[in-house]
Amino acid sequence: MNRTQPLVLGIESSCDETGVGIVRGTTLLANTVSSSMDEHVRFGGVIPEIASRAHLDAFVPTLEQALAEAGATLDDVDAIAVTSGPGLAGALMVGVCAAKALAVATGKPLYAINHLVAHVGVGLLDDRATGKQQALPENLGALLVSGGHTEILRINSITSDVELLGSTIDDAAGEAYDKVARILGLGYPGGPAIDRVARTGNPKAIRFPRGLSQPKYMGTAEEPGKHRYDWSFSGLKTAVARCVEQFEARGEEIPVADIAAAFQEAVVDVISSKAVLACREHGIKDVLLGGGVAANSRLRELTGQRCASAGIRLHVPPLDLCTDNGAMVAALGAQLVMAGAEPSGIRFAPDSSMPVTSVSLQA
Repeated sequence: MNRTQPLVLGIESSCDETGVGIVRGTTLLANTVSSSMDEHVRFGGVIPEIASRAHLDAFVPTLEQALAEAGATLDDVDAIAVTSGPGLAGALMVGVCAAKALAVATGKPLYAINHLVAHVGVGLLDDRATGKQQALPENLGALLVSGGHTEILRINSITSDVELLGSTIDDAAGEAYDKVARILGLGYPGGPAIDRVARTGNPKAIRFPRGLSQPKYMGTAEEPGKHRYDWSFSGLKTAVARCVEQFEARGEEIPVADIAAAFQEAVVDVISSKAVLACREHGIKDVLLGGGVAANSRLRELTGQRCASAGIRLHVPPLDLCTDNGAMVAALGAQLVMAGAEPSGIRFAPDSSMPVTSVSLQA
């Protein structure tokens, strides 16, 4: 196996995107994604069974397209990497079974990859504008904000040492966006809808709560509270619902734009402030923003402002690499190959709650 510039095929199926990516070392050759989002719209959220069936239908065409774009065949591939968790159990199973079948048929080594750490791995891909190879700074922080996850991480080693500093204790930010969009009648997916409507609203019109920001949860730098770097969005969602009910009870028109703007401000305010706090108190000078909610304009704006004020450099990958995709899985797989990590074999099982501290599964 080529361990200096390995050609790695990455497979992603943790939620509603079927992704196949191909990289050579740190160079992205193909990133093909088939989304089943349109099939979930009428339900207002992702239906696991529908997502799993969509993965079954989309996998072979997506694989064939990726190989064609990369100008490669399965014989050329040095290793296969697949998301083994976290994610929807049935959706993960489809991708893992497909990867195992390919590994057995081709005799290629298989690496079971952590979906969350893979979001950070895209930061190592060559800059597509300049072609220059990129490196992850030492003591890197990663802020991952998506439909299923909201975490702040410290990346000591992308292949072997990832530390969880804080996470949501209930809803993820993207999940809260979807639920609030449903309350406001804005449809699914909620993130883009609320971001768009909020631009015409007044974020100061209503003051919504910032979860886990009270002193009893925060503590101090010397004596940190239990949830100093954690988030909670379920109370915020409830506050929005009660606000809408009050307008309805009074027979008044619901100020959708103002509520959307105020809700969004509450989310990005607490996310950015806690992430910057965690970075400052752990000496982190670089932070990577990833996940589907990284496309949110206000999150990018406020996080950028606060990072700059704190002397922290914010790194945001191209938007198509922030959302779930196979390229990020291939990128992390390539790093494991180049680091000399052993393959996972084919006896592992997908783990829907795979901890972020587990970069990959070992045989």
